[in-house]
Amino acid sequence: MNTDFTSARVFTDLQGMAELKLAAKNSEAGALEETAKQFESLFIQMLLKNMREASISSGLFSSDQMQYHQEMFDQQLAIDLAAKQSLGIADMLVRQLGRNAQMPAEDEVFSEKPVVPEASSISPARQKAITSADQPDGFDSPEAFIEFMRPLAEKVAVRLGVSADVLVAQSALETGWGKKIIQTADGENSHNLFGIKAYGGWQGRSASVNTLEFRDGTMQQTRDSFRVYDSYAESFEDYARFLLTSPRYSEAVNSGHDSGGFITALQTAGYATDPEYADKIINILHRYRI
Repeated sequence: MNTDFTSARVFTDLQGMAELKLAAKNSEAGALEETAKQFESLFIQMLLKNMREASISSGLFSSDQMQYHQEMFDQQLAIDLAAKQSLGIADMLVRQLGRNAQMPAEDEVFSEKPVVPEASSISPARQKAITSADQPDGFDSPEAFIEFMRPLAEKVAVRLGVSADVLVAQSALETGWGKKIIQTADGENSHNLFGIKAYGGWQGRSASVNTLEFRDGTMQQTRDSFRVYDSYAESFEDYARFLLTSPRYSEAVNSGHDSGGFITALQTAGYATDPEYADKIINILHRYRI
């Protein structure tokens, strides 16, 4: 079926416009070009209308009947100008819409799996670079920190029998929402989220830094050695292992999903020297509704 679109060149021809609409719906040849021209004519009508309204009209020729005929003239003039491709808008629409119409279907674009190099073909340096790219050194907001850490916390929370929320809140307090993570001597991220020191038979890398601790009721500066991990996930894993293998924190682990009881038991067992440690973590839980 081939429709004659020339009948839609008069603004009063509603039948021609209806045929054009049906042809466009059926994706008939030529319908796209003619529809684009009709769109350009509407744009020209808007220009003419704005020009008329901005011009100074004479009271002698500004009657309602004169205005009605003027609008009829402008509508027909717009269609004629669009048919002559005077502004080029129609051509631009045809090129754009025509290109999109020729795009392959989604299942055609993604029908093949992306090529992933085998592990053996990636050098150790490249592997480290990829791992580092997945481990941000900082976070723009508490919400970004929570979004990144929550899945990691959920993996170890089951083993500890505690809520993942309290683990995220504790790591937020220890690192200042990821902005004050311990750095190594060469400026490398330690990924240490829980301030675990390099004691207790630790065989991995460590970072020696100045830190503040409460002693005899006052805050004092001291220097300590802290554990260094390759990723935040490894920090969560070691934290869970640290608590589960230490009888000192058994009461905290046995607190179940009582976040307040868990963190209070940690403080009582001497996990942190700050007397307000538990209250600060509980405040983070309430404030950010983690």
